[in-house]
This record gives sequence, structure tokens and C-alpha cells, in this order.
Amino acid sequence: MIQVFPADTRSSSDLGWLQSHKSFSFGDYFDENNVSFGVMRVCNDDDIAPGRGFGPHPHSDMEIVSIVLQGAIKHEDSLGHVAITGTDGVQRMSAGTGVIHAEYNASETEPLSLFQLWFMPEKRGITPSFENVKYEPEAMRNALLPVVTPEGGEHIAKVHQDMRIYLSKLDAGKELVFEQGENRRIFLMLVSGVCTANGTELLAKDSARMQNESVLTIRAAEDTHLMLIDLP
Repeated sequence: MIQVFPADTRSSSDLGWLQSHKSFSFGDYFDENNVSFGVMRVCNDDDIAPGRGFGPHPHSDMEIVSIVLQGAIKHEDSLGHVAITGTDGVQRMSAGTGVIHAEYNASETEPLSLFQLWFMPEKRGITPSFENVKYEPEAMRNALLPVVTPEGGEHIAKVHQDMRIYLSKLDAGKELVFEQGENRRIFLMLVSGVCTANGTELLAKDSARMQNESVLTIRAAEDTHLMLIDLP
């Protein structure tokens, strides 16, 4: 089963310095039928103005992943981590027993665009941690590049959940095939371009949620940038 969520059906807010588009209930947007998808709790598509951001605030028992699409984000937390993540970068924070962090656009002149993703951890009360990785952008050309996995590795962030995040830039006319394990879910987000997912058309910033699709075939109608998340 494939359920498509067109980009214009997301909840959107404009604070001047922050334009945010939310795929799930978040903040002042609540829909009891759209709270989560398996262990996936948040997918916010954020544009943050130069020099602005979120001041210190607490989190606990959540795996928080930021994927930078344009610009750079600066992270600071109560564990003493200070890091800047730029384009082609991913940061992962495991909030665990509790952490206070802040995140800002690292530039005073350039805009910042990112996906912020939240996932429920495999268990509560783990020790908080932070990781900042940079992947090889050419490695996602016409391929699914893992950037977050439970095992982690070189250029791959480690997450405390049985899930994987893949990125791809698919040339027009090319296709990818992803085999889904039993009792798994897929969340697909189109960053840009046009493609079909098992014949269903997706446009830029559309998303799709899939269950019981043993094989997913993605075909690019034009150059396409996408994110695929494999979930329990």
C-alpha cells in the first residue's frame, strides 16, 4: 500500500526567520491521525534565515537527525559538543536521559535549508550522544547511499533504532529498486524533481508512506533528489 502526501497538504508556518513545513503533528499543529509512522515522529522541512535559529531547549528519549540541503547549521549542547554541519552533511543527536541543545544557521549571510527528523529510540534512558558526519555526494548518483544506519561507519551516522536513511540523486530516465523486508515500512520524500514510486507519481516535496510493498521501483521522469527511510 502506498499513501501519497502532496507537498501542499503539509502544515506550514512562517515566523519570518523560519519557514517550516511539517509532515507530522508538531508544535501547534496537531492531527490525531498523523502523529507518527512507525517509529518516525517528525519530518520538518525548514528554511532558517541567516544568523537565526533555535535557542537552548531540552530533549529526551528521541533520536534527532538533521540532513542539511543548503547552507550550514551550528550545533551546541550541554554535553560540550560544538559542531557545524554543511551541505552533504548529517548530524545525529541521541537525547536519551536528557540533553539541552541549540541550533542556528551558521552563516550571517546565507540561508539554511534542512530536514529535521525525529525517531523513537529502540529503548529509553540511553546515554546522550552526538555525531557529525559528511558523506560523499557523488556516491548517491543513481544509487541509494546510506547516511544513517544502526551500525554506523565511515561517512554514516549511527542511530539507536532499527532503521536506515538513504539519499539519492537519480538522473532522468534512471530507476532504482529497493526490496522491503517483511513487516517493514518505507517513508519516501522527494527533495526535488519528478518520479514514480511503483507507478505512483511524486512531485517535489511530496512524500509517500508504504507498507507491504515487497519491491519498490523508483523511476525518475527528470533529474530527481530523494530521501528514502526504511523503518520497522
